[in-house]
Amino acid sequence: MEQARQMLQHHFGYDAFRQGQAQIIEQTLQGQSSLCVMPTGGGKSICYQIPALMLEGLTIVISPLISLMQDQVEALRAANIPAAYINSTLTAQEVDETMQLASAGYLKLLYIAPERLESTTFLQALSSLTVPLIAVDEAHCISQWGHDFRPSYRSIQKLFTLWPQKPTVLALTATATPAVCEDIRQLLSIDEQATVITGFARDNLALTVLIGENKERYIKNYLMKNKQEVGIIYAATRKAVDAIYDMLSRSGEAVAKYHAGLSEELRMAEQERFLKDEARIMVATNAFGMGIDKSNVRFVLHYQMPRNMESYYQEAGRAGRDGLPSACLLLYASGDVQTQRFLIEQTQDEARITQELAKLQTMVDYCHTEGCLQNAILSYFGEEQEEPCGRCSNCNDGRAVTDVTEDAQKVLACVVRMGQKFGKTMVAQVLIGSKNQKIAEFGFARLSTYGILKGQYSSKDVSNFIEFLIAEGLLAVKHGTFPTIYVSAEGKEVLLGNRQVMRKEAVTVKKLVDNDPLFEHLRVLRKEIADEEKVPPFVVFSDKTLRDLCDKRPAVLEDLRQVSGIGEVKFDKYGKRFFEALQSFVEASS
Repeated sequence: MEQARQMLQHHFGYDAFRQGQAQIIEQTLQGQSSLCVMPTGGGKSICYQIPALMLEGLTIVISPLISLMQDQVEALRAANIPAAYINSTLTAQEVDETMQLASAGYLKLLYIAPERLESTTFLQALSSLTVPLIAVDEAHCISQWGHDFRPSYRSIQKLFTLWPQKPTVLALTATATPAVCEDIRQLLSIDEQATVITGFARDNLALTVLIGENKERYIKNYLMKNKQEVGIIYAATRKAVDAIYDMLSRSGEAVAKYHAGLSEELRMAEQERFLKDEARIMVATNAFGMGIDKSNVRFVLHYQMPRNMESYYQEAGRAGRDGLPSACLLLYASGDVQTQRFLIEQTQDEARITQELAKLQTMVDYCHTEGCLQNAILSYFGEEQEEPCGRCSNCNDGRAVTDVTEDAQKVLACVVRMGQKFGKTMVAQVLIGSKNQKIAEFGFARLSTYGILKGQYSSKDVSNFIEFLIAEGLLAVKHGTFPTIYVSAEGKEVLLGNRQVMRKEAVTVKKLVDNDPLFEHLRVLRKEIADEEKVPPFVVFSDKTLRDLCDKRPAVLEDLRQVSGIGEVKFDKYGKRFFEALQSFVEASS
């Protein structure tokens, strides 16, 4: 293990392994197949990259995502580790050339897509190689109970018959419930005792759920407050992605978008812009990001609620992969449930619909819990709950509370007088006294509640208040082609004056970090070097390395070796330029 630690320092610039990494690496080097469950950003890739350097032969990494392969291979090559990938982006000639390199012993890691295992010719080519280790990334894809089950992952079992001695298998995932873990172990023949779970808590992430906010206005305010920070905005549908992208483009934001409706060429171009910091905001559906290894994402904002906890945990986990404080914000509205229900019914196998709807309900419960948000996630994944995290929006909710019982009674009474057969938009229009023709046609202008909130709130404000009443369980939604709202049993108690309604004041948008002129100075140099080398900036140095450089401000070049993330390889490649940039900044500031 001392040799493994030396390789960690030399290639990656870290002095010690993170929790769980040393145990997995030791088991792997001893030839024991293992299951590794670590949170997103927890350092799973190190668990097979270090053994790959130490074992004789080629390590095969099975990954479902082209973007993940490309990011990891670029980062490995930057650390002077010979690696390559084979996927659908390569021509037949490029695949042949890569296999020739592997056969000649020039590669230590080869990333492949699971679909490649359907090719008998490819399997024959692999059988002639020395393969001591097979790493199965995103291993939850092999399980029928996983949120992203992929039949092609079942082909992994074909690999085990290619060589006289079965290679060691290392399965890695960030999102596995106890049932999924058991499925993975059974399918890949891994002993339960060889499972290493480091926990699902991400101590650098601040989780926030916001209910009934004006989403567009909130996003604009948030981006304005955090102008220098990189982030991802997830939406459930292509239409929503396009709308947010257009809104931010008009505002002058450097924004990219990604969804399955775009051509593959355009998706790759947009992804590249984001990875290279040419676009600081990526707006995307869940088609983006499962394997994106961009370490400087400071926030992930969900415009709509995801369909299950696994997706949310994985997408939110794109933030703060470098360990620095980062934010995960979920903007919830009751319509999100209907959107996700529709998508589930359209895209899932009939046999899985019931299971997926149950997972959707778990997400709804998460959005409405008043307890610690991190503990709700831990509970879902079968981990014993800890003390409240002290970082999430529920743990830190010090907002003033206002009695809104009277306004709630006005809204509830209006719903009743309208026959409880209309949606929130029509109810809101009646309450503010809209002259809408349909209101006249239904005779709603004669209701005692017509215009009762006129001048007090806008139609949008009333709609948001109705969303709040739905979230509080005072109004319920009847789903259908046109969802309608009705007063629940709890709402009737409010109408009768037996229950108060309290509402917290609107959330104030906060700034993530204070700007540091030295950090910005070094970030410019990082971008310059990244452009020269045609790699994303985080491949040069992570934000965490730049922040540590700002904190330590080494006085001599050799002291750069003490900065987190600067190993021998990167010290030789970039040390002098960053030290000179640091010195010039200090001199100019003095």
